[in-house]
Amino acid sequence: MKYLIGTSTWSQKDWVGNFYPPQTKPTAFLSEYAKRLPTVEIDSTFYAIPRQSVVESWYDQTPPEFVFSAKIPRAITHEHLLCDCSDTLRLFLNRISRLKEKLGALLIQLPPNFAATLASVEVMKSFLHSLPTSEFRFALEVRHGSWLKEKFFDRLRLTGVALALTDLPVMASITARTAPFMYVRWLGDRRLLSEPFTKLELDKTAEMKEWAKLLRAQSGDVLFGYFNNHYAGHSPSSVALFNTLLPNESTKNKQSDL
Repeated sequence: MKYLIGTSTWSQKDWVGNFYPPQTKPTAFLSEYAKRLPTVEIDSTFYAIPRQSVVESWYDQTPPEFVFSAKIPRAITHEHLLCDCSDTLRLFLNRISRLKEKLGALLIQLPPNFAATLASVEVMKSFLHSLPTSEFRFALEVRHGSWLKEKFFDRLRLTGVALALTDLPVMASITARTAPFMYVRWLGDRRLLSEPFTKLELDKTAEMKEWAKLLRAQSGDVLFGYFNNHYAGHSPSSVALFNTLLPNESTKNKQSDL
């Protein structure tokens, strides 16, 4: 298993001086980020489909081995709730494919109140089977516990979509593997931490050790893992700490210089 561990953004001004060099301008954040970590999850795609020129600039600013993952637009997941969204999805995939070989996985993040009902299960089934999984890797993050059943996991396995694992309470003890790759998100509790995010505020070492033990026991192609600032206060430092607990060639080659 190749482990690619990064953060959920690169555009954090709080990181200047503690992760980015002093005086780093926002226009240089991505290129500086890519010198330090091997992958990033693009959060901005959740809010809007990026212009082609923007996606191409992301590609151009990063080295050949860098990997992007990206969130599917909320127009699909939160506004249309997976219904009547084929045109929007097609446009998004066309744009994000400009990342070419640097594209890792695409995250489908569902709303917390999107429960498994008779109607939504049918919608989910249709949506999953419509995904072009032979061309793109898709990971699905459900945040309502009603989905977390073996029958649903079997549906994900059938369609080749990874169940995104998170540290949210609803996902406690859920470790189902549904695709050849894995996708993990360490989100934290937004009620506990707020900006500025300049250093670690919470000691999550024990929790990270449990995650590392779990992930070391897994087999597969690649694991995409992303830390949010709200997890412990400073996601680049969380990545650096986690990499010491989960050593492998992909993390050794790019360690944060914190």
